[in-house]
Amino acid sequence: MKNQVRVRFAPSPTGFLHLGSARTALFNWLYARHTGGKLILRIEDTDKERSKKEFLDEILDDLKWLGINWDEGPIYQSQRVSTYKEYALKLLDKGLAYKEGEAIIFKVEKSHEIKIDDIVHGEIIFNTDEIKDQVLIKSNGLAAYNFACVIDDHEMGITHIIRGDDHVSNTPKQVLFYKALNLELPKFAHMPLMMGKDGSKLSKRHGAVAVSEYRNEGFLPEAMANYLLLLGWSPGEGKEIITSVEAAKLFTVEDLGNVQAKFDVDKLKWINGEYIRNKSTKDLLALLKNAGKIKSDISAAQLEKIVELYKTRFRTFDEFEELTKCFFTDDFPMDEKAQKKLDKHLKDTETKKALSEFKDELQKLQNYNKEEIEKLCRSTAEKYGLKPAAVIHPTRVAISGMTRGAGLFEMMELLGKSKVTERLTKVLK
Repeated sequence: MKNQVRVRFAPSPTGFLHLGSARTALFNWLYARHTGGKLILRIEDTDKERSKKEFLDEILDDLKWLGINWDEGPIYQSQRVSTYKEYALKLLDKGLAYKEGEAIIFKVEKSHEIKIDDIVHGEIIFNTDEIKDQVLIKSNGLAAYNFACVIDDHEMGITHIIRGDDHVSNTPKQVLFYKALNLELPKFAHMPLMMGKDGSKLSKRHGAVAVSEYRNEGFLPEAMANYLLLLGWSPGEGKEIITSVEAAKLFTVEDLGNVQAKFDVDKLKWINGEYIRNKSTKDLLALLKNAGKIKSDISAAQLEKIVELYKTRFRTFDEFEELTKCFFTDDFPMDEKAQKKLDKHLKDTETKKALSEFKDELQKLQNYNKEEIEKLCRSTAEKYGLKPAAVIHPTRVAISGMTRGAGLFEMMELLGKSKVTERLTKVLK
């Protein structure tokens, strides 16, 4: 067991799975898979008031969604209270701790240096003059965070502790406990924290910070995992699209970056768009249905055509829903910018005449397909001395309420003659 790499991910079920925590879990998983080691899942649930089953369920679901599977656990700290007390009493017997009521406190010897050889940062030096005596067991009988961590990591045979920089200040305290109990020290690797695009600590003012929120928006798990692993590590050669399985073949802790990574939702959307593009239309349709983004009685063949038409144009499932509303309902919203554009076009007499004629001629089309629709559009514009755009733009707004989307003639073919002419009639009134 000593030669095998053993890492752990230890969330507290007191809230959602934060993007930063998900990245920590992912890097631990990558290292375990790269080395043929084990990932242990430990649940730090000693805060009874704030720990909730719904948070735990969500954390476990999010980890599975990201493709992070663990080899041992979950192990619950709340079930190990007697073990922590046993170790604390050893320190009490050695004269290295003292009682304060029901609490057991560790005596920190002053004027000592603690050196940590961190894999990411190199040597970090602490002085015990800056560390006060440490609580081992609180007066309520529960172990303090740093002490419980050390006992668990020792008993679980953890060889490498890969975690965020916010834990650097905990490390010297934990090292004191390892040494006092004559336990073997694991290797430490502290990653710079994930920041917002503006360089400040990632928080809700930068947008969603919970993995579950991105799941609900319709991001793909493989895209999210791909983006998270690029925040602090690189596969090299400018490669950006890489699966977790491919990354595990290359990943080492020594390659973790020493600079703060900035979370950029636009970059995540770009990566998600790449994964969407590479999926088959059938698979994409099934995923959209499962995500509740398609609520319709439209035929499967028609739905496939819509997905196929838009698959290079949406980067999240929410975007798909927004872009394709016009195919699923007549009661689609009219974009403010689009409305202004439409009003401007309709104020021009020649444009309005051309649009009206285009609508009338569409109804007469024998072969209602994109090629014939395009021919008719261009010939109508030419007849009135207009550029094709003068007919194309107001038609797009009339049938979709938007100024952007797929190719107009493909959209018109998919919507069908009666819907298109009905919507043109409505705006011309």
